[in-house]
Amino acid sequence: MTEISELKFDDRGLIPAIVVDAGSKRVLTLAYMNEESLRISMEKGLTCFWSRSRNELWLKGETSGNYQHIVSITADCDRDALVVEVEPDGPACHLGTESCFEYPVWDSGKEAFSYEGLMDLIKGRRDEPKEGSYTTYLFEKGLDKILKKVGEETTEVIVAAKSAEQSGDNAETVYEIADLAYHVMVLMAEAGISLDDIKKELASRHVIDKKVKQEKMV
Repeated sequence: MTEISELKFDDRGLIPAIVVDAGSKRVLTLAYMNEESLRISMEKGLTCFWSRSRNELWLKGETSGNYQHIVSITADCDRDALVVEVEPDGPACHLGTESCFEYPVWDSGKEAFSYEGLMDLIKGRRDEPKEGSYTTYLFEKGLDKILKKVGEETTEVIVAAKSAEQSGDNAETVYEIADLAYHVMVLMAEAGISLDDIKKELASRHVIDKKVKQEKMV
């Protein structure tokens, strides 16, 4: 574990802190910490920064209620910058937006994959049906059709995994798991279940002893 004494603060005693949403991994803001604000952040588990304009400490959310609960703080290889992963209570930007980084400067046109982006696309096909869209077709057929596809894809994952056990090639298993994941997300959209609902459920299991849970299930 890196000690605070190992960090390299600049000549003003500051170190940049890149704040990232622990769930979506989206960059929320860039702020600065000094040694005191970093210690406060670690003690409270909430982001505390040094305001360069006001020359004072400020605990994020103290006035707005938009606290940022710290999950982890990581230093870079030079120990002169920090990444702070948080679970935010609200918008990170003082303008009321989720992130301070909302103003594109240049775009290559390539769209990086994310589960959030895929879920938005799936919901879009549900809310604004598109002719010829397989996703729209599933929503039009309804829950029974969606459940049937989830069942079929689950079976195909099992068959592919057993085959991979013999061949040592997981390519088909990966393909079938991707199909299953997509159809499960369609089911989630149909049932009104969000990605955050699943993340919260998985996160809540970190403290559950597996044996205790198994005993409860018996």
